Amino acid sequence: MDEEKNSPENVESANADNSGTQTQNVQCVATELDELKKSCADWSDRYLRLAADFENFQRRTARDRETVIALANERIAIDVLEVVDNLERALKTDDAHLREGVSQIRQMISSLLERHGITPIVSLEKKFNPAEHEAIAHLPSEKEDGMVIDEVARGYRMRDKVIRYAKVAVSKGKEN
Repeated sequence: MDEEKNSPENVESANADNSGTQTQNVQCVATELDELKKSCADWSDRYLRLAADFENFQRRTARDRETVIALANERIAIDVLEVVDNLERALKTDDAHLREGVSQIRQMISSLLERHGITPIVSLEKKFNPAEHEAIAHLPSEKEDGMVIDEVARGYRMRDKVIRYAKVAVSKGKEN
């Protein structure tokens, strides 16, 4: 009976069965490997997308924070500019001591504003520019038409943005 099991025909048949089983196992393992590679690629892709999304989120948050800070600074600056206007009006009085004290205060506030990027818009003797000026009067004058001839309230810029337009009187040329 042992001789029948070890006969060349039985051994070949057993080898063929083992070979078929091994081929199936190899195919199964190869399929599983392909699925794992796909899964790994999917997870890698997800990771890269999440990393990019997070980086975009960080940039957007930083930009939003800067915008909020700029708006808050702008509101404070506008309030301070009202004080500057009143100081400039007080400088036009005849009391020399009052004018000197107010002048020093105005200079301190102007320096403070400049340190924070707030600068006055130069308007007098310039061509009217609607991006910087608000015309509150059109008056006849010796100046050429469209020139700013008086500044009622100074305009200000915070870095590159106009935060308050200059209120100006504009020449409409010589009166006929």
